[in-house]
Amino acid sequence: MHEFDVLIIGSGAAGLSLALRIDPRLKIAVLSKGSLDAGSTAWAQGGMSAVIDEEDSIDLHVADTIDAGAGLCDEEVVYHTASYGREMVSWLTDLGIQFTRETDSAGKSYLHLTREGGHTQRRIVHAADATGWAIQNELIRHASEQEHISIFEHHITVDLITTNKLVQNQTSESGNQCVGAYVLNTKKQHIDTFKAKYTVLATGGAGKVYLYTSNPDGASGDGIAMAWRAGCRIANMEFIQFHPTCLYHPDAKSYLITESIRGEGGKLLLPDGSEFMHEFDPRGVLAPRDIVARAIDHKMKKLGIDCVYIDISHKPKKFIERHFPNVYARCLKSGYDMTKEPVPVVPAAHYTCGGIMTDLHGRTDVKFLYAIGETSHTGLHGANRMASNSLLECLVFANLASIDINTRRLPETSNLDIPPWDESRVTEPDEEIVVAHNWDELRRFMWDYVGIVRTTKRLQRAKHRVDLLISEIDEYYSNFRVSSDLIELRNITLVAEIIIRSALSRKESRGLHYTLDYLYTDPQLEHIDTVLNLTTKHQKVKPVQKAS
Repeated sequence: MHEFDVLIIGSGAAGLSLALRIDPRLKIAVLSKGSLDAGSTAWAQGGMSAVIDEEDSIDLHVADTIDAGAGLCDEEVVYHTASYGREMVSWLTDLGIQFTRETDSAGKSYLHLTREGGHTQRRIVHAADATGWAIQNELIRHASEQEHISIFEHHITVDLITTNKLVQNQTSESGNQCVGAYVLNTKKQHIDTFKAKYTVLATGGAGKVYLYTSNPDGASGDGIAMAWRAGCRIANMEFIQFHPTCLYHPDAKSYLITESIRGEGGKLLLPDGSEFMHEFDPRGVLAPRDIVARAIDHKMKKLGIDCVYIDISHKPKKFIERHFPNVYARCLKSGYDMTKEPVPVVPAAHYTCGGIMTDLHGRTDVKFLYAIGETSHTGLHGANRMASNSLLECLVFANLASIDINTRRLPETSNLDIPPWDESRVTEPDEEIVVAHNWDELRRFMWDYVGIVRTTKRLQRAKHRVDLLISEIDEYYSNFRVSSDLIELRNITLVAEIIIRSALSRKESRGLHYTLDYLYTDPQLEHIDTVLNLTTKHQKVKPVQKAS
Protein backbone atom coordinates (compact mmCIF):
# COMPACT_ATOMS: atom_id res chain seq x y z
CA MET A 1 0.00 0.00 0.00
CA HIS A 2 1.33 3.42 -1.05
CA GLU A 3 -0.34 6.49 0.47
CA PHE A 4 -0.15 9.99 -1.01
CA ASP A 5 -2.01 13.26 -0.82
CA VAL A 6 -2.08 13.59 -4.63
CA LEU A 7 -1.77 10.78 -7.17
CA ILE A 8 -1.02 12.01 -10.71
CA ILE A 9 -1.45 9.38 -13.41
CA GLY A 10 0.61 10.55 -16.37
CA SER A 11 3.99 12.26 -16.71
CA GLY A 12 3.63 14.60 -19.69
CA ALA A 13 3.29 18.38 -19.73
CA ALA A 14 -0.02 18.29 -17.86
CA GLY A 15 1.00 15.85 -15.14
CA LEU A 16 4.48 17.16 -14.39
CA SER A 17 3.56 20.84 -14.51
CA LEU A 18 0.73 20.11 -12.06
CA ALA A 19 3.14 18.30 -9.74
CA LEU A 20 5.45 21.32 -9.75
CA ARG A 21 2.61 23.72 -8.91
CA ILE A 22 1.07 21.79 -6.01
CA ASP A 23 1.86 22.92 -2.48
CA PRO A 24 5.19 21.24 -1.55
CA ARG A 25 3.75 20.35 1.86
CA LEU A 26 1.62 17.75 0.09
CA LYS A 27 3.00 14.33 -0.73
CA ILE A 28 2.75 13.66 -4.48
CA ALA A 29 3.11 10.52 -6.63
CA VAL A 30 3.56 10.71 -10.41
CA LEU A 31 2.98 7.49 -12.37
CA SER A 32 4.47 6.93 -15.83
CA LYS A 33 3.52 3.95 -18.00
CA GLY A 34 7.04 3.74 -19.37
CA SER A 35 9.98 6.08 -19.03
CA LEU A 36 9.23 9.69 -18.11
CA ASP A 37 9.92 10.98 -21.62
CA ALA A 38 7.87 8.39 -23.51
CA GLY A 39 4.59 10.34 -23.71
CA SER A 40 3.13 12.58 -26.39
CA THR A 41 4.56 15.84 -25.02
CA ALA A 42 8.08 15.02 -26.21
CA TRP A 43 6.69 14.45 -29.72
CA ALA A 44 5.13 17.93 -29.99
CA GLN A 45 7.20 19.72 -32.62
CA GLY A 46 5.39 22.92 -33.50
CA GLY A 47 5.10 24.91 -30.29
CA MET A 48 2.59 26.60 -27.99
CA SER A 49 0.16 29.34 -28.94
CA ALA A 50 0.31 32.55 -26.92
CA VAL A 51 -0.53 36.18 -27.59
CA ILE A 52 2.87 37.89 -27.60
CA ASP A 53 3.03 40.10 -30.70
CA GLU A 54 1.74 43.69 -30.44
CA GLU A 55 -0.45 43.17 -33.53
CA ASP A 56 -2.10 40.17 -31.92
CA SER A 57 -4.75 40.12 -29.15
CA ILE A 58 -6.60 37.74 -26.84
CA ASP A 59 -9.78 38.44 -28.81
CA LEU A 60 -8.09 37.39 -32.08
CA HIS A 61 -6.78 34.19 -30.50
CA VAL A 62 -10.26 33.45 -29.16
CA ALA A 63 -11.88 34.15 -32.54
CA ASP A 64 -9.44 31.87 -34.38
CA THR A 65 -9.96 29.04 -31.87
CA ILE A 66 -13.75 29.32 -32.07
CA ASP A 67 -13.65 29.42 -35.86
CA ALA A 68 -11.56 26.22 -35.97
CA GLY A 69 -13.86 24.59 -33.39
CA ALA A 70 -16.80 24.77 -35.81
CA GLY A 71 -19.46 25.97 -33.38
CA LEU A 72 -18.74 23.70 -30.41
CA CYS A 73 -16.19 25.67 -28.39
CA ASP A 74 -17.12 26.94 -24.93
CA GLU A 75 -16.36 30.65 -25.34
CA GLU A 76 -15.74 31.18 -21.62
CA VAL A 77 -13.16 28.37 -21.57
CA VAL A 78 -11.50 29.62 -24.77
CA TYR A 79 -11.13 33.16 -23.43
CA HIS A 80 -9.92 31.92 -20.05
CA THR A 81 -7.29 29.68 -21.67
CA ALA A 82 -6.05 32.25 -24.20
CA SER A 83 -5.65 34.89 -21.50
CA TYR A 84 -3.07 32.70 -19.73
CA GLY A 85 -0.77 32.33 -22.76
CA ARG A 86 1.84 34.95 -21.92
CA GLU A 87 1.94 33.83 -18.26
CA MET A 88 2.57 30.22 -19.30
CA VAL A 89 5.42 31.27 -21.60
CA SER A 90 6.99 33.24 -18.72
CA TRP A 91 6.64 30.25 -16.37
CA LEU A 92 8.34 27.93 -18.86
CA THR A 93 11.09 30.47 -19.51
CA ASP A 94 11.72 30.72 -15.77
CA LEU A 95 12.09 26.93 -15.68
CA GLY A 96 14.94 27.28 -18.15
CA ILE A 97 13.35 26.46 -21.52
CA GLN A 98 15.23 28.14 -24.36
CA PHE A 99 12.62 29.29 -26.86
CA THR A 100 13.85 30.31 -30.32
CA ARG A 101 14.68 34.01 -30.46
CA GLU A 102 15.60 36.52 -33.16
CA THR A 103 17.62 39.74 -33.00
CA ASP A 104 16.48 42.99 -34.64
CA SER A 105 18.67 45.58 -36.34
CA ALA A 106 19.22 47.37 -33.03
CA GLY A 107 20.54 44.19 -31.41
CA LYS A 108 17.41 43.61 -29.31
CA SER A 109 16.40 39.96 -28.80
CA TYR A 110 12.78 38.88 -29.13
CA LEU A 111 10.80 35.62 -29.30
CA HIS A 112 10.45 34.21 -32.80
CA LEU A 113 6.78 33.50 -33.47
CA THR A 114 5.65 31.19 -36.23
CA ARG A 115 2.16 30.64 -37.68
CA GLU A 116 0.15 27.48 -38.20
CA GLY A 117 -3.17 26.43 -39.69
CA GLY A 118 -6.22 28.33 -38.40
CA HIS A 119 -4.18 31.18 -36.89
CA THR A 120 -4.57 34.64 -38.44
CA GLN A 121 -1.49 35.90 -36.59
CA ARG A 122 1.99 34.70 -35.74
CA ARG A 123 1.60 33.46 -32.17
CA ILE A 124 3.41 30.11 -31.91
CA VAL A 125 6.25 30.21 -29.41
CA HIS A 126 8.68 27.38 -30.13
CA ALA A 127 12.07 25.85 -29.42
CA ALA A 128 13.16 25.22 -33.02
CA ASP A 129 11.06 22.19 -34.10
CA ALA A 130 11.37 20.28 -30.81
CA THR A 131 9.28 22.35 -28.40
CA GLY A 132 7.66 19.41 -26.65
CA TRP A 133 11.01 17.72 -26.12
CA ALA A 134 12.45 20.89 -24.57
CA ILE A 135 9.45 21.33 -22.25
CA GLN A 136 9.39 17.66 -21.23
CA ASN A 137 13.09 17.56 -20.36
CA GLU A 138 12.91 20.66 -18.16
CA LEU A 139 9.79 19.43 -16.38
CA ILE A 140 11.45 16.08 -15.70
CA ARG A 141 14.58 17.77 -14.38
CA HIS A 142 12.67 20.03 -11.99
CA ALA A 143 10.24 17.31 -10.79
CA SER A 144 13.10 14.90 -10.13
CA GLU A 145 14.74 17.46 -7.82
CA GLN A 146 11.68 17.82 -5.53
CA GLU A 147 11.70 15.75 -2.35
CA HIS A 148 7.91 15.80 -2.01
CA ILE A 149 7.40 14.33 -5.50
CA SER A 150 7.84 10.55 -5.86
CA ILE A 151 8.15 9.35 -9.45
CA PHE A 152 7.18 5.80 -10.44
CA GLU A 153 8.30 4.83 -13.92
CA HIS A 154 7.02 1.67 -15.65
CA HIS A 155 3.79 1.72 -13.63
CA ILE A 156 0.54 1.35 -15.62
CA THR A 157 -2.77 1.94 -13.87
CA VAL A 158 -5.18 -1.00 -13.97
CA ASP A 159 -8.20 0.92 -12.70
CA LEU A 160 -9.37 3.66 -10.37
CA ILE A 161 -10.61 2.84 -6.89
CA THR A 162 -13.90 4.52 -6.00
CA THR A 163 -16.15 4.29 -2.97
CA ASN A 164 -18.95 2.93 -5.16
CA LYS A 165 -16.71 0.05 -6.24
CA LEU A 166 -15.50 -0.67 -2.71
CA VAL A 167 -19.05 -1.11 -1.47
CA GLN A 168 -20.83 -2.76 -4.37
CA ASN A 169 -24.41 -1.70 -5.04
CA GLN A 170 -24.15 0.91 -2.29
CA THR A 171 -23.61 4.62 -2.91
CA SER A 172 -21.86 6.63 -0.22
CA GLU A 173 -23.85 9.40 1.45
CA SER A 174 -21.19 11.84 0.28
CA GLY A 175 -21.38 10.59 -3.32
CA ASN A 176 -19.01 8.55 -5.42
CA GLN A 177 -15.40 9.41 -4.50
CA CYS A 178 -12.08 8.43 -6.03
CA VAL A 179 -9.64 7.23 -3.39
CA GLY A 180 -6.74 5.98 -5.49
CA ALA A 181 -5.88 3.32 -8.03
CA TYR A 182 -4.61 -0.22 -8.55
CA VAL A 183 -1.32 -0.05 -10.44
CA LEU A 184 0.75 -2.69 -12.24
CA ASN A 185 4.50 -2.44 -11.70
CA THR A 186 5.60 -3.77 -15.09
CA LYS A 187 9.17 -4.41 -13.93
CA LYS A 188 8.09 -6.68 -11.07
CA GLN A 189 4.78 -7.78 -12.62
CA HIS A 190 3.03 -7.00 -9.37
CA ILE A 191 -0.11 -4.94 -8.71
CA ASP A 192 0.24 -2.31 -5.98
CA THR A 193 -2.44 -0.21 -4.29
CA PHE A 194 -2.03 3.56 -4.37
CA LYS A 195 -4.27 5.34 -1.88
CA ALA A 196 -4.73 9.08 -2.43
CA LYS A 197 -6.82 12.00 -1.27
CA TYR A 198 -6.83 13.48 -4.78
CA THR A 199 -6.32 11.59 -8.03
CA VAL A 200 -5.52 13.32 -11.33
CA LEU A 201 -5.80 11.74 -14.78
CA ALA A 202 -3.19 13.22 -17.13
CA THR A 203 -2.90 10.21 -19.39
CA GLY A 204 -3.03 11.81 -22.84
CA GLY A 205 -5.07 10.78 -25.85
CA ALA A 206 -6.12 7.67 -27.75
CA GLY A 207 -4.39 7.87 -31.14
CA LYS A 208 -3.35 4.21 -31.01
CA VAL A 209 -6.95 3.23 -31.69
CA TYR A 210 -6.07 3.86 -35.35
CA LEU A 211 -3.70 1.91 -37.59
CA TYR A 212 -1.82 5.05 -38.63
CA THR A 213 -1.09 7.63 -35.94
CA SER A 214 1.48 10.26 -35.03
CA ASN A 215 1.13 9.27 -31.37
CA PRO A 216 3.60 7.19 -29.33
CA ASP A 217 2.68 3.63 -28.38
CA GLY A 218 1.30 4.61 -24.97
CA ALA A 219 -1.60 6.68 -26.36
CA SER A 220 -4.24 4.06 -25.58
CA GLY A 221 -6.96 6.19 -24.00
CA ASP A 222 -6.39 4.79 -20.49
CA GLY A 223 -7.69 7.81 -18.58
CA ILE A 224 -10.86 8.07 -20.65
CA ALA A 225 -11.63 4.36 -20.18
CA MET A 226 -10.93 4.42 -16.43
CA ALA A 227 -13.01 7.56 -15.93
CA TRP A 228 -15.89 5.96 -17.85
CA ARG A 229 -15.80 2.87 -15.66
CA ALA A 230 -15.71 5.12 -12.57
CA GLY A 231 -18.92 6.87 -13.67
CA CYS A 232 -17.69 10.06 -15.41
CA ARG A 233 -19.36 11.56 -18.45
CA ILE A 234 -17.38 11.52 -21.70
CA ALA A 235 -18.01 14.14 -24.38
CA ASN A 236 -17.35 14.70 -28.10
CA MET A 237 -15.36 11.56 -28.82
CA GLU A 238 -16.42 11.57 -32.47
CA PHE A 239 -13.93 14.40 -33.05
CA ILE A 240 -10.59 12.70 -33.68
CA GLN A 241 -8.08 15.00 -35.34
CA PHE A 242 -5.97 13.63 -38.16
CA HIS A 243 -2.74 15.53 -38.70
CA PRO A 244 -2.49 16.24 -42.43
CA THR A 245 1.25 15.74 -42.85
CA CYS A 246 3.06 12.71 -41.48
CA LEU A 247 6.14 11.40 -43.27
CA TYR A 248 5.21 8.66 -45.74
CA HIS A 249 7.96 6.08 -45.41
CA PRO A 250 7.87 2.40 -44.31
CA ASP A 251 10.45 3.01 -41.56
CA ALA A 252 9.13 6.40 -40.38
CA LYS A 253 6.35 5.09 -38.11
CA SER A 254 4.17 8.11 -39.00
CA TYR A 255 6.79 10.70 -38.13
CA LEU A 256 5.11 14.10 -37.84
CA ILE A 257 6.04 16.85 -40.28
CA THR A 258 5.30 19.96 -38.24
CA GLU A 259 2.59 22.34 -39.38
CA SER A 260 5.04 25.20 -38.92
CA ILE A 261 6.56 24.26 -42.28
CA ARG A 262 3.33 25.36 -43.94
CA GLY A 263 3.30 28.42 -41.69
CA GLU A 264 6.71 29.38 -43.04
CA GLY A 265 5.69 29.03 -46.70
CA GLY A 266 5.62 25.27 -47.33
CA LYS A 267 3.36 24.10 -50.17
CA LEU A 268 1.27 20.97 -50.56
CA LEU A 269 1.71 19.34 -53.97
CA LEU A 270 0.31 16.47 -55.99
CA PRO A 271 2.76 14.04 -57.63
CA ASP A 272 2.73 16.17 -60.80
CA GLY A 273 3.91 19.18 -58.79
CA SER A 274 0.60 21.09 -58.86
CA GLU A 275 -0.89 22.76 -55.78
CA PHE A 276 -4.43 21.81 -54.78
CA MET A 277 -5.46 23.29 -51.43
CA HIS A 278 -6.94 26.41 -53.06
CA GLU A 279 -9.64 24.10 -54.51
CA PHE A 280 -10.90 23.40 -50.98
CA ASP A 281 -10.38 26.57 -48.94
CA PRO A 282 -9.32 30.17 -49.70
CA ARG A 283 -6.78 29.93 -46.87
CA GLY A 284 -4.97 27.21 -48.81
CA VAL A 285 -2.36 25.29 -46.81
CA LEU A 286 -3.14 27.39 -43.72
CA ALA A 287 -6.73 26.15 -43.46
CA PRO A 288 -7.56 24.25 -40.21
CA ARG A 289 -6.34 20.68 -39.97
CA ASP A 290 -9.69 19.01 -40.60
CA ILE A 291 -10.03 20.74 -43.98
CA VAL A 292 -6.45 20.02 -45.03
CA ALA A 293 -6.65 16.35 -43.95
CA ARG A 294 -9.92 15.81 -45.85
CA ALA A 295 -8.52 17.52 -48.92
CA ILE A 296 -5.48 15.23 -48.94
CA ASP A 297 -7.65 12.17 -48.29
CA HIS A 298 -9.95 13.19 -51.16
CA LYS A 299 -7.08 13.64 -53.62
CA MET A 300 -5.43 10.36 -52.60
CA LYS A 301 -8.66 8.41 -53.16
CA LYS A 302 -9.70 10.24 -56.34
CA LEU A 303 -6.30 9.93 -58.03
CA GLY A 304 -5.37 6.56 -56.53
CA ILE A 305 -2.11 7.91 -55.12
CA ASP A 306 -0.31 6.77 -51.97
CA CYS A 307 0.63 10.23 -50.71
CA VAL A 308 0.98 13.92 -51.49
CA TYR A 309 4.07 16.09 -50.98
CA ILE A 310 5.10 19.02 -48.82
CA ASP A 311 7.67 21.36 -50.32
CA ILE A 312 9.69 24.12 -48.66
CA SER A 313 12.79 23.71 -50.86
CA HIS A 314 12.29 27.24 -52.25
CA LYS A 315 13.44 28.61 -48.87
CA PRO A 316 17.19 29.09 -48.15
CA LYS A 317 18.99 26.01 -46.83
CA LYS A 318 20.22 27.85 -43.73
CA PHE A 319 16.64 28.92 -42.89
CA ILE A 320 15.40 25.31 -43.08
CA GLU A 321 18.30 23.91 -41.07
CA ARG A 322 17.85 26.51 -38.34
CA HIS A 323 14.06 26.40 -37.98
CA PHE A 324 13.48 22.68 -38.67
CA PRO A 325 16.70 20.89 -37.65
CA ASN A 326 15.03 17.72 -36.37
CA VAL A 327 12.57 17.33 -39.23
CA TYR A 328 15.39 18.00 -41.70
CA ALA A 329 17.60 15.35 -40.07
CA ARG A 330 14.77 12.78 -39.89
CA CYS A 331 13.80 13.29 -43.53
CA LEU A 332 17.44 13.08 -44.59
CA LYS A 333 17.73 9.79 -42.73
CA SER A 334 14.77 8.51 -44.78
CA GLY A 335 16.36 9.63 -48.03
CA TYR A 336 14.67 13.00 -48.54
CA ASP A 337 16.55 16.31 -48.57
CA MET A 338 13.87 18.90 -47.82
CA THR A 339 16.23 21.72 -48.81
CA LYS A 340 16.23 20.34 -52.37
CA GLU A 341 13.02 18.36 -52.93
CA PRO A 342 9.42 17.77 -51.77
CA VAL A 343 8.80 15.24 -49.00
CA PRO A 344 5.99 12.62 -49.21
CA VAL A 345 3.27 12.94 -46.55
CA VAL A 346 -0.05 11.35 -45.54
CA PRO A 347 -2.64 12.09 -42.80
CA ALA A 348 -2.54 10.13 -39.53
CA ALA A 349 -4.60 10.10 -36.32
CA HIS A 350 -3.16 12.80 -34.12
CA TYR A 351 -5.33 14.26 -31.34
CA THR A 352 -8.39 13.32 -29.27
CA CYS A 353 -10.54 16.45 -29.10
CA GLY A 354 -13.14 14.93 -26.79
CA GLY A 355 -12.60 13.27 -23.43
CA ILE A 356 -13.55 13.31 -19.75
CA MET A 357 -15.89 16.19 -18.94
CA THR A 358 -14.43 18.69 -16.50
CA ASP A 359 -15.06 22.17 -15.16
CA LEU A 360 -12.63 25.09 -15.25
CA HIS A 361 -10.54 23.53 -12.47
CA GLY A 362 -10.26 20.09 -14.04
CA ARG A 363 -12.80 18.51 -11.66
CA THR A 364 -14.80 15.56 -13.00
CA ASP A 365 -18.17 14.06 -12.02
CA VAL A 366 -16.44 11.82 -9.42
CA LYS A 367 -15.38 13.60 -6.23
CA PHE A 368 -11.65 14.21 -5.77
CA LEU A 369 -10.94 13.02 -9.32
CA TYR A 370 -9.46 15.50 -11.81
CA ALA A 371 -8.62 15.23 -15.51
CA ILE A 372 -6.25 17.55 -17.37
CA GLY A 373 -4.61 17.66 -20.79
CA GLU A 374 -5.64 15.64 -23.83
CA THR A 375 -7.60 13.10 -21.79
CA SER A 376 -10.08 15.81 -20.76
CA HIS A 377 -12.93 17.65 -22.45
CA THR A 378 -12.86 21.26 -21.29
CA GLY A 379 -14.73 22.87 -24.18
CA LEU A 380 -11.60 24.53 -25.55
CA HIS A 381 -11.27 22.60 -28.81
CA GLY A 382 -14.86 22.13 -29.92
CA ALA A 383 -15.16 20.06 -33.09
CA ASN A 384 -11.54 20.64 -34.14
CA ARG A 385 -8.45 21.63 -32.15
CA MET A 386 -6.53 24.58 -33.52
CA ALA A 387 -2.81 23.93 -33.93
CA SER A 388 -0.59 24.48 -30.86
CA ASN A 389 -3.46 25.01 -28.42
CA SER A 390 -2.79 21.61 -26.82
CA LEU A 391 0.38 22.46 -24.86
CA LEU A 392 -1.32 25.67 -23.74
CA GLU A 393 -4.33 23.71 -22.46
CA CYS A 394 -2.06 21.29 -20.56
CA LEU A 395 -0.26 24.08 -18.74
CA VAL A 396 -3.30 26.28 -18.11
CA PHE A 397 -5.49 23.53 -16.67
CA ALA A 398 -2.62 22.08 -14.63
CA ASN A 399 -2.30 25.54 -13.09
CA LEU A 400 -6.06 25.83 -12.48
CA ALA A 401 -6.24 22.33 -10.98
CA SER A 402 -3.31 23.11 -8.68
CA ILE A 403 -5.07 26.24 -7.41
CA ASP A 404 -8.15 24.15 -6.59
CA ILE A 405 -6.16 21.38 -4.87
CA ASN A 406 -4.02 23.84 -2.92
CA THR A 407 -7.03 25.70 -1.55
CA ARG A 408 -9.36 22.77 -0.81
CA ARG A 409 -9.54 21.04 2.53
CA LEU A 410 -7.95 17.60 2.28
CA PRO A 411 -10.57 14.82 2.34
CA GLU A 412 -10.39 12.31 5.16
CA THR A 413 -9.44 8.81 3.95
CA SER A 414 -7.61 7.34 6.96
CA ASN A 415 -10.57 5.17 8.00
CA LEU A 416 -11.15 3.84 4.49
CA ASP A 417 -10.22 0.17 4.09
CA ILE A 418 -8.97 -0.62 0.57
CA PRO A 419 -8.43 -4.33 -0.08
CA PRO A 420 -5.38 -5.42 -2.09
CA TRP A 421 -5.79 -6.51 -5.70
CA ASP A 422 -7.25 -10.03 -5.78
CA GLU A 423 -5.62 -12.48 -8.21
CA SER A 424 -6.73 -15.63 -6.41
CA ARG A 425 -9.16 -16.68 -9.15
CA VAL A 426 -7.11 -16.00 -12.27
CA THR A 427 -4.45 -17.99 -14.10
CA GLU A 428 -1.58 -17.23 -16.43
CA PRO A 429 -2.83 -16.52 -19.99
CA ASP A 430 -2.66 -19.57 -22.25
CA GLU A 431 -2.61 -17.76 -25.62
CA GLU A 432 -1.25 -14.22 -25.44
CA ILE A 433 -1.31 -14.07 -29.24
CA VAL A 434 -5.05 -13.38 -28.87
CA VAL A 435 -4.23 -9.95 -27.42
CA ALA A 436 -1.98 -9.09 -30.39
CA HIS A 437 -4.58 -10.26 -32.90
CA ASN A 438 -7.32 -8.19 -31.24
CA TRP A 439 -5.05 -5.11 -31.28
CA ASP A 440 -4.49 -5.49 -35.02
CA GLU A 441 -8.15 -6.14 -35.83
CA LEU A 442 -9.33 -3.14 -33.81
CA ARG A 443 -6.89 -0.65 -35.30
CA ARG A 444 -7.56 -1.79 -38.86
CA PHE A 445 -11.35 -1.56 -38.76
CA MET A 446 -11.19 1.76 -36.94
CA TRP A 447 -8.97 3.11 -39.74
CA ASP A 448 -11.20 1.66 -42.47
CA TYR A 449 -14.62 2.50 -41.00
CA VAL A 450 -14.19 5.36 -38.50
CA GLY A 451 -11.55 7.44 -40.25
CA ILE A 452 -11.39 10.84 -41.92
CA VAL A 453 -14.54 10.23 -44.03
CA ARG A 454 -17.39 8.18 -42.53
CA THR A 455 -20.76 6.71 -43.45
CA THR A 456 -23.51 5.26 -41.27
CA LYS A 457 -22.98 1.84 -42.83
CA ARG A 458 -19.25 1.89 -42.07
CA LEU A 459 -19.91 2.98 -38.49
CA GLN A 460 -22.48 0.23 -37.98
CA ARG A 461 -19.97 -2.34 -39.22
CA ALA A 462 -17.41 -1.00 -36.78
CA LYS A 463 -19.95 -1.08 -33.92
CA HIS A 464 -20.75 -4.73 -34.60
CA ARG A 465 -17.08 -5.68 -34.57
CA VAL A 466 -16.17 -3.69 -31.48
CA ASP A 467 -19.07 -5.23 -29.53
CA LEU A 468 -17.71 -8.71 -30.27
CA LEU A 469 -14.20 -7.64 -29.26
CA ILE A 470 -15.38 -6.15 -25.97
CA SER A 471 -17.16 -9.39 -25.10
CA GLU A 472 -14.04 -11.46 -25.85
CA ILE A 473 -11.73 -9.10 -23.96
CA ASP A 474 -13.98 -8.93 -20.88
CA GLU A 475 -13.94 -12.74 -20.67
CA TYR A 476 -10.16 -12.81 -21.11
CA TYR A 477 -9.69 -10.07 -18.48
CA SER A 478 -11.84 -11.95 -15.96
CA ASN A 479 -9.95 -15.23 -16.26
CA PHE A 480 -6.28 -14.38 -16.76
CA ARG A 481 -3.60 -12.41 -14.97
CA VAL A 482 -3.38 -8.86 -16.29
CA SER A 483 -0.47 -7.54 -18.33
CA SER A 484 0.28 -4.07 -19.68
CA ASP A 485 -0.79 -5.18 -23.18
CA LEU A 486 -4.11 -6.51 -21.90
CA ILE A 487 -4.76 -3.36 -19.84
CA GLU A 488 -4.16 -1.15 -22.89
CA LEU A 489 -6.22 -3.39 -25.18
CA ARG A 490 -9.15 -3.34 -22.74
CA ASN A 491 -8.98 0.45 -22.52
CA ILE A 492 -8.52 1.24 -26.20
CA THR A 493 -11.37 -1.09 -27.21
CA LEU A 494 -13.73 0.68 -24.80
CA VAL A 495 -12.60 4.04 -26.17
CA ALA A 496 -13.19 2.78 -29.72
CA GLU A 497 -16.76 1.85 -28.80
CA ILE A 498 -17.32 5.33 -27.33
CA ILE A 499 -15.94 6.95 -30.51
CA ILE A 500 -18.22 4.84 -32.71
CA ARG A 501 -21.33 5.48 -30.60
CA SER A 502 -20.61 9.19 -30.57
CA ALA A 503 -20.11 9.27 -34.34
CA LEU A 504 -23.33 7.35 -34.97
CA SER A 505 -25.27 9.81 -32.83
CA ARG A 506 -24.18 12.97 -34.68
CA LYS A 507 -26.44 13.33 -37.72
CA GLU A 508 -24.42 16.05 -39.43
CA SER A 509 -20.92 16.86 -40.65
CA ARG A 510 -19.10 19.23 -38.33
CA GLY A 511 -15.40 19.85 -37.82
CA LEU A 512 -13.54 16.56 -37.63
CA HIS A 513 -16.69 14.46 -37.95
CA TYR A 514 -17.39 14.21 -41.69
CA THR A 515 -20.03 11.76 -42.92
CA LEU A 516 -21.21 11.23 -46.48
CA ASP A 517 -24.75 10.56 -45.20
CA TYR A 518 -25.06 14.04 -43.64
CA LEU A 519 -22.92 16.41 -45.67
CA TYR A 520 -24.43 19.55 -44.12
CA THR A 521 -23.78 21.23 -40.77
CA ASP A 522 -27.00 21.48 -38.77
CA PRO A 523 -27.29 24.98 -37.20
CA GLN A 524 -29.59 23.56 -34.50
CA LEU A 525 -26.67 21.47 -33.20
CA GLU A 526 -24.35 24.42 -32.63
CA HIS A 527 -23.07 24.39 -29.03
CA ILE A 528 -24.63 20.94 -28.58
CA ASP A 529 -22.06 18.36 -27.47
CA THR A 530 -22.25 14.57 -27.60
CA VAL A 531 -22.32 13.31 -24.02
CA LEU A 532 -22.20 9.68 -22.92
CA ASN A 533 -21.98 7.90 -19.58
CA LEU A 534 -22.47 4.41 -18.18
CA THR A 535 -26.22 4.92 -17.79
CA THR A 536 -26.78 5.98 -21.41
CA LYS A 537 -29.28 3.55 -22.89
CA HIS A 538 -30.13 5.17 -26.20
CA GLN A 539 -27.45 7.53 -27.40
CA LYS A 540 -28.54 11.15 -27.84
CA VAL A 541 -26.77 14.40 -28.52
CA LYS A 542 -27.52 16.67 -25.59
CA PRO A 543 -26.20 19.91 -24.07
CA VAL A 544 -23.19 19.77 -21.78
CA GLN A 545 -23.76 20.48 -18.11
CA LYS A 546 -20.46 21.44 -16.57
CA ALA A 547 -19.14 19.36 -13.68
CA SER A 548 -19.43 21.21 -10.39
